Amino acid sequence: MRYILTGEQMRYADAYTIEKMGVPSMVLMERAALSVVKTLEDEKADLRRALIVCGSGNNGGDGLAIARLLFLKGLEPEVWYLGNLKNASEENKMQYKIADNYGVSIRNTFEEKEYSVIIDCIFGTGLKRKVEGAYKTAIEQLNGLSAVKVSVDIPSGISDTTGQIWGTAFKADITVCLAFEKLGTVLFPGAEYAGRKYVTDIGIAESALQEERRFYTYEPEDRYSLLPKRKENSHKGSYGKVLMIAGSKGMAGAAFLNAKAAYSMGAGLVQIYTHEENRIILQQLLPEAIISTYTEFDKTKLKELFDWADVVAIGSGLGKTVLAEQILTYALQYAKMPCIIDGDGLGILAEDIALLEHKKQIILTPHVKEMSRLLQCEITELKEDGMKFLDDFVRDYPVVCALKDARTIVMGEDCNVYVNTTGNESMAKGGSGDVLVGMTAGLLAQGLGRREACERAVFLHGLCGDYAKQKNGSYSVLASDLIDAAAEVTKMRDKE
Repeated sequence: MRYILTGEQMRYADAYTIEKMGVPSMVLMERAALSVVKTLEDEKADLRRALIVCGSGNNGGDGLAIARLLFLKGLEPEVWYLGNLKNASEENKMQYKIADNYGVSIRNTFEEKEYSVIIDCIFGTGLKRKVEGAYKTAIEQLNGLSAVKVSVDIPSGISDTTGQIWGTAFKADITVCLAFEKLGTVLFPGAEYAGRKYVTDIGIAESALQEERRFYTYEPEDRYSLLPKRKENSHKGSYGKVLMIAGSKGMAGAAFLNAKAAYSMGAGLVQIYTHEENRIILQQLLPEAIISTYTEFDKTKLKELFDWADVVAIGSGLGKTVLAEQILTYALQYAKMPCIIDGDGLGILAEDIALLEHKKQIILTPHVKEMSRLLQCEITELKEDGMKFLDDFVRDYPVVCALKDARTIVMGEDCNVYVNTTGNESMAKGGSGDVLVGMTAGLLAQGLGRREACERAVFLHGLCGDYAKQKNGSYSVLASDLIDAAAEVTKMRDKE
């Protein structure tokens, strides 16, 4: 697991390290500059003709220190100082003076020539206004040049919290993230502007992070510790019973993907409750599953199924009929076990959000369009600041929610935020969400909490997508390939 910080959190960590740990600000700046130069050298970047573009804040101070270090290596860096030196931070003024004393070329105007690398140190974190005027012109000029482009900490013009573009932004090939990656370079569109990202150590420990809210993600190697352990002395009942209420007439595929995905994550028993029309095809597709069916609302049968199950997943391909509404309403009112709601179940909830008040053990897995219906807001609003909308939602309702997008976000009542960084564009296919529901149910059935099961399923689901893309390419991955990939993603656990 690694932490991701907003600009505000990074400023707190800087201040804590300076004030509590006694590390001078200039020492942190020197470490930052050294780490950027080393990263670029490791990348074998051509540093012979570097243009370092500096603002008047501490990000600009980093840039001035980088220029000096390159100069002392016998190179010929040039600094384009965009800021107003009179209003610069104290560290920036000091670095300016040191660089000038050494004879580093510093100018206040842009000289168009051939550069091997352009290093962006204009704003850094904390930008909260639209980029305009001379800064806008400068960034557009820089983006038009053909040199390798590098940002220090975060591309200038990107919100450190939402990843949105403040009017215009520097388009980097490489971003060297200082101490921790910033949220704005994880979320889109900021992630696209950051290019390849490298996180460097500048001497800020995790103990310097604020306790009240943490943003974090998992790395591929974490999967070995995140999967539930299997015991030698166990049986199918040891790994939970999952009830999948899925599949209206002609929608057997959703139920199949739900159930098989739950088995792929280790669930012991899976029962599908679906329309009678789907019985034969599901028995053929997945003989491991128990198949129960309905043709009309049957409260007695539902009660029997709820008494049997440890986990319920409902909504995939269920339809939005009166019958579907009756089944979902009954489940939310009377089922005592954790319940995952997806697909058509979310559409029904959007028409009567008060249904969520009946039950406390709920996981929701909406994509952006489904979430906009639940919140009754525009998709564009949600895209711009999904974190805030999701935060408000989980405070109003006692749910764990995975907001699915290019970067899926998982939040619950504890206010910590999981931001998923696995997965890729090949997964943008029908059925991928049904697989996620099944994987979440499979982990939940094995005793994980709602939050743990949801975020780990999102993470593993993305890893399966990465494996499937590597095997089949970006265009040909099907939802069923994600389930097949689960065997490769999880099998190393058995070797521990």
